[in-house]
Amino acid sequence: MMKSKINRLSDEEIKVILRASDEIIAKGGRTLLAKILKGSREKKVLQLGLDRCPVYGYFKSEKLDEIMKKIDWMIDYDFLEIEYDGKFPMIVFMERGWYIESDQYADELLNEWKEWAKQGKQNPDMSYLKDRNRKMILLLLEKIKESGDQAFIPYLELWEKVDYKKVRAEIRTTINVINRNEPIDHSVVKARTESINEALEGLEPHDLLLKCWICGVRFTFTTGEQRFYEKKGFSYPKRCKKCRNEKDI
Repeated sequence: MMKSKINRLSDEEIKVILRASDEIIAKGGRTLLAKILKGSREKKVLQLGLDRCPVYGYFKSEKLDEIMKKIDWMIDYDFLEIEYDGKFPMIVFMERGWYIESDQYADELLNEWKEWAKQGKQNPDMSYLKDRNRKMILLLLEKIKESGDQAFIPYLELWEKVDYKKVRAEIRTTINVINRNEPIDHSVVKARTESINEALEGLEPHDLLLKCWICGVRFTFTTGEQRFYEKKGFSYPKRCKKCRNEKDI
């Protein structure tokens, strides 16, 4: 993958692009993602309700081409990836990107609960949490435990009634931890924060050394070649240039 010709994105910009990506993951490509971030009023954006994304229009003062460069930087640095559904390129998370996004999305949900408690909201429909990514849900429950907030117990009890057995068990554990006022393990919180900060560094693009399936010789697959193959939806080459040329003769 060829290094993007822009400066390193800030941690906030990285998180914003990941949050917008979450709205269309495996359903839309770079252009649609850029339009969310631009705050486009295009019909498709509005029909899909993408204007309700919390970071909609974050880069509204920037040109679409500049936003696309930021997205390409995210792909180059191992936060996002392009996968093809037939001929259609779709944005997907790399492991690093989902790790960061799941943490910030759990925080978003937790902050929503805090606002509910502040407003005295009662009997919300908790089914919106059902069928969410399991790891993200478990992370949310960890953050609820760490909060020790008794005001969350009614929401946990409502949630417990509608989710699956394994999640219900974790919800019950969370309720018990809050009721017992168990101390927070600050080392776990610190380790999580440090891990997120490390993930935000990204992985700088670099040449790969591949092994030819025909002759066994190792050959360099440059960042530029990687970018070209990915944009075309091609798999990485399994033969060196010499063996490819010999087959074409």
